[in-house]
Amino acid sequence: MVDAWGVTDIDSYLQAHCTPADDILRDLAAETTALFPDAAGMQVSADEGRLLTMLVQLTGAAYAVEVGVFTGYSALCIARGLTGGGRLLACDVSEEWTALACKYWQRAGVDERIDLRIAPAIETLQALPADPVIDFAFLDADKVGYPQYYEALVPRLRPGGLLVIDNVLQDGHVLNPERPGHFAVVELNETVVHDDRVESVMLAVRDGVTLIRKR
Repeated sequence: MVDAWGVTDIDSYLQAHCTPADDILRDLAAETTALFPDAAGMQVSADEGRLLTMLVQLTGAAYAVEVGVFTGYSALCIARGLTGGGRLLACDVSEEWTALACKYWQRAGVDERIDLRIAPAIETLQALPADPVIDFAFLDADKVGYPQYYEALVPRLRPGGLLVIDNVLQDGHVLNPERPGHFAVVELNETVVHDDRVESVMLAVRDGVTLIRKR
């Protein structure tokens, strides 16, 4: 049996042993699957969403950036973890997908914390001040753009700031890349591990998650 996040077997066991998603998140996952069945796999799972909230809380983040919003599940999780008065800059190019996101952000009462920018994310990021003020960033967008997004984000992270990158394993294709997105993620993974500006750990969470802390 496959649930709204497309998980089975050991995934279901993992889901059952972390704090469960609330009704808002569950409804968002279900509506995403119903409206966008071919793209629903891009949505983070419930346990990864819980991880994002916890990481934001642990870093005490007040200013966060997300690259790749889709229907807003991860943004909702990030916004919930921000300190009082915190803000999330959410970058995406799809008005259709983010319309659903806005609906659920409002229902969850986090819409006033989220600044949604509909534009190519690299343009939004490069237009930000160069000051290192970002506390937390989450990258889960088009994989070909990963190296560019990384280079735009790292200088703007504050010392001790955290960047979380999703899908760093590419369903195992980092070992045998075939598509441009695979090669881009391989490039990024090598860049991160050799980047003296940061320290990192790659985790086998879902399709691979790398946690990167700015030195």
